Amino acid sequence: MEKSQIWLTFGTLSLLVASAMAADVIVLTEENFHKEVGQDKGALVEFYAPWCGHCKKLAPEYEKLGESFKKAKSVLIGKVDCDEHKSVCSKHGVQGYPTIQWFPKGSLDPKKYEVPRTAEALTEFGIGKELMYRFTGTNVKIPSGSVASNVVVLNADNFDAVVLDKTKDVLVEFYAPWQAFGLFCKNYSGYGLFLTYEKIATVFKMEEDIIIANLDVDKSRGIGEKYEVGGLPTLKLFSKGNKAGEDYNGDRDLDDLVTFINEKCGTNRDAKGQLNSKAGILSSLDASVKEFVAASGDEKKIVFSKIEEEVQKLKGSTSRYGKIYLKAAKSCLEKGADYPKKEIERLQRILDHSISPEKADELTLKKNILSTFA
Repeated sequence: MEKSQIWLTFGTLSLLVASAMAADVIVLTEENFHKEVGQDKGALVEFYAPWCGHCKKLAPEYEKLGESFKKAKSVLIGKVDCDEHKSVCSKHGVQGYPTIQWFPKGSLDPKKYEVPRTAEALTEFGIGKELMYRFTGTNVKIPSGSVASNVVVLNADNFDAVVLDKTKDVLVEFYAPWQAFGLFCKNYSGYGLFLTYEKIATVFKMEEDIIIANLDVDKSRGIGEKYEVGGLPTLKLFSKGNKAGEDYNGDRDLDDLVTFINEKCGTNRDAKGQLNSKAGILSSLDASVKEFVAASGDEKKIVFSKIEEEVQKLKGSTSRYGKIYLKAAKSCLEKGADYPKKEIERLQRILDHSISPEKADELTLKKNILSTFA
């Protein structure tokens, strides 16, 4: 299909959508661009083409953003149809679609929002509340249906209560809103630190004693100075045993940050937030489990009693895992040597289906521990 034909196919629809969105997302043209942008509001502008697939995927999220900021006095959410208004798009260096640029208040010198043009990245633009807060300092309520943030927002009032809690490991990102576009720099890999940080918070949301948080140092300068925060953004881990804070100086991609937290906090998550094959495994019980598997008859019962005694000595989360070990050993006694293999296969069939994160964690722990008996 010719490009012009595609425009005809979507042109009428585009006009209808534009009129419906006009109150929330300002439709910018050659005639009104300079009347709306570069004035007394900061402006986020999407340059798009009606035939662009990524633009169509972005549209619902961009509408939510427009709806969220329709009452904001300091922010304008706008868009330009580059098929209709080529001169505007050309003037601002638009070469691909969608291009999203931020025009600070009183300025026509834009900053480009760097983000991969993938469905996943565009969906993540629904984190508009935090994104636009960093651009403008304006805090708004995003409509239901947008991506919820798992990052805890810190300030001078709650910093000590959250970060210095010795029962929690807390990763803190120190940032400043004016530095927002640096967070999307390609040097920070893929989606930029901002989107990666949201992913990290999601990965560890099931861990009750791990908190992923951030602090605007412009609003809490004293805290930034106290912890000797230099270049922004700065990442510091305040672990249970080190509330002075430890700088994170590694690569700022998802895999490296997940590995860092796993190593420092004793967790076993993968980049998707799922427990890995090491979760729940207790090295202190390895020898007894091997002895149990190798034993037979009454000797197996004797070793079971030994495992029972060792489990009773465990504390904290290891006590929870110990109970799973004990239940697995008891089932082996009652159901025979084939039980672990058959049960692992059954659990895996359940895990292969869509289940809640809580249930997935429970079954993965059981499967991992049963594997030591198989």
